[in-house]
Amino acid sequence: MIVQRTIKKSRSLRSAIAATIKISALGVALLPLATFAAVHPNLVINASDVDAMQGAVQTPGRFRDAFLSTRKSVDLALQAPVAVPVPADAGGGYTHEQHKNNYQLMYNAGVLYQITGDAQYAKRVRDTLLAYAELYPTLPLHPKRRPGADNPGKLFWQSLNEAVWLVYTIQAYDLVREALTESEAEKIEQGVLRPVARFLSVESPETFNKVHNHGTWLTAGVGMTGYVLDEQELVEQSLLDLEKSGKGGFLQQLNTLFSPDGYYNEGPYYQRYALMPFVTFAKAIDNNEPERDIFGYRDGALMKAIDTTIQLSYNGLFFPINDAIKSKGIDTAELVQGVAIAYGKSANPQLLDIAQKQQQIVLTGDGLKVAQDLDAGKAQAYPFISAAFRDGKDGDEGALVVMRGNSGSEQALLFKPAAQGMGHGHFDKLTWQFYDHGSEIVTDYGAARFLNVEAKNGGRYLPENETYAKQTIAHNTVVVDERSHFDGDLKVGNNNHPELRFFHADDRVKISSASIESAYPEVVLTRTMALVNDAETGSTFAIDLFDVQAKKNHQLDLPLHYNGQLVDTSFTLRGFTDRISALGKQNGYQHLWLKARGKPENGLAQVTWLNDNGRFYTHSTIADGKTELLFTELGANDPEFNLRSEKAFIARREDTRAHTFVSVLEPHGEYNPSKEFTLEAESKVRGLTHQRIDSLDLVVIALKNGDELLLAINTDVSATADSGKPFTFRGNPYQLTGRAELLTIRD
Repeated sequence: MIVQRTIKKSRSLRSAIAATIKISALGVALLPLATFAAVHPNLVINASDVDAMQGAVQTPGRFRDAFLSTRKSVDLALQAPVAVPVPADAGGGYTHEQHKNNYQLMYNAGVLYQITGDAQYAKRVRDTLLAYAELYPTLPLHPKRRPGADNPGKLFWQSLNEAVWLVYTIQAYDLVREALTESEAEKIEQGVLRPVARFLSVESPETFNKVHNHGTWLTAGVGMTGYVLDEQELVEQSLLDLEKSGKGGFLQQLNTLFSPDGYYNEGPYYQRYALMPFVTFAKAIDNNEPERDIFGYRDGALMKAIDTTIQLSYNGLFFPINDAIKSKGIDTAELVQGVAIAYGKSANPQLLDIAQKQQQIVLTGDGLKVAQDLDAGKAQAYPFISAAFRDGKDGDEGALVVMRGNSGSEQALLFKPAAQGMGHGHFDKLTWQFYDHGSEIVTDYGAARFLNVEAKNGGRYLPENETYAKQTIAHNTVVVDERSHFDGDLKVGNNNHPELRFFHADDRVKISSASIESAYPEVVLTRTMALVNDAETGSTFAIDLFDVQAKKNHQLDLPLHYNGQLVDTSFTLRGFTDRISALGKQNGYQHLWLKARGKPENGLAQVTWLNDNGRFYTHSTIADGKTELLFTELGANDPEFNLRSEKAFIARREDTRAHTFVSVLEPHGEYNPSKEFTLEAESKVRGLTHQRIDSLDLVVIALKNGDELLLAINTDVSATADSGKPFTFRGNPYQLTGRAELLTIRD
């Protein structure tokens, strides 16, 4: 029976670390078995945290507000009876959502029990866990599991969700363990906690040992269970894999999934998702075995990962590469927890700026530090930077490049010469996206999925994720002969990556270049992208040089997917107004309606569209009379209406073995329908030229006011900031210092 308890103001944590410490093959301390004192709680929240939180809820401020809000929602939820249904639904269905609600409620109730000592909260956790202890031993594999998949669950359709359930549930149990009788604890541990941990480990070896975000969740849940149940063997297996070989497990995931810059191989969306088990388990390790120095492991990989997750966002949302849901951002629960834990370790006041934007306070010791220091006005502006975030465990598998405008917030160009990203990766090397004034302008489709919408394939990925979203034509990069990069072969894609040739950033020019030779046989793709700021006019230009060199002739397609309403083209369009057809038959082309086509003459081809943010965008490209522009809209061969209706135009050059696509994107003007005015709706660009002189690329943007901007780029990969490069342009001598320079040339 649970009784009201008196909150103690001090408690002991672990008594002592055993004197004999073994060292694993990875150089990590291994403690002898059964050295953990039976002290609860001691995972993300420990006893000293509880003491501080009890005092804080008595004082007005952010932490008290978060406490009162949580207590209100939990008290409301407690009015409903315990519901632990037999699993029946995939993602989004009633039983799936109920089991999610249960672990979230148990966790929050456990926290409230620790802060208030009110027995009703511990009672709900106990009663729910006792119901699971009755149900779980009777469960077969989930009825909606994917046929043939090696990661089925029992409570949920996949073991990933089961592991998430355990990560939250073991914390809830830890928070109320002291309120349970020994018989209640025994029934819960034997009926559900140990069986779930066993199912996720020795009964799911393929997933548990896998170096992947699924494996991270499984090892985190099982490892935290090991701490709470005083089972060091579970901890070691979680850290090192089931055989304790070090080939898998949490530490190998830290070694492999993050680059030296803290970039996670599957991209920002999955970096956000994987962050929760990483930081949660790490916090538990730090509380139980501080001598492991887990936050210092691998040169502070986790702390870097938290910072990089923030950096890979724009206007609060993550850059949507690979299998990304585009609505996810820095206010997700995973990053809220990550920022709190990082602040607890570092006290970096810039993290408070992010916490303030998240507008959420977690009820933990670290969350209390965040709340108190925000209340004290200690936040400092977080610096979003231009950087090349190296990919691969050794940082030698390309990079994800972020170039930001001088203000740090208005413009951002994302360039993707990164590695494949495992099973969640898309076949789109050297693609790009562009953002301005808070909006996505040059777009990426992300994932074809309606997350947890039962009617849409059970909330799972849709078939079109394979037939369109992953295909190269769905992205802003060159497609050769209507075939996706690596012919859509995941294994080949994972074994190959672009080479980052260079990256440079200064006040006027941010620039990067990369190439890949393995996307297509005997074809070399090289792309150089720059974000330049003309200080005199305040204009920003995104410059794109995409060079293709092949040993035989091919059809080259360079799509640009844009967000907005087409308002003008500088060339005649032939629109298909009474009958349209799909652009192709496979590799994503079958999903594109061909809406119009045009063939610009020699000179400048311009396409202008208006975005919902009220700005105009003109894409200007060098036209040679041989390149056709195809205007498309997504939705062909989509009988279930699974695809969003999005627009693109495709520059097509046929029967060629060498070609360089040269273009510039220019934001300009303003459209205000409320106040009925339009400003600068036309592009300032009147001409565009490109030439190569030895290792120099020279791009000239001619403006309508008579000025010309010259971007000089030293493409010699060995060039440094001190490298000098003399050249002559229009009979005048110049001296290029470093990688690139933007010059203004007047008549």
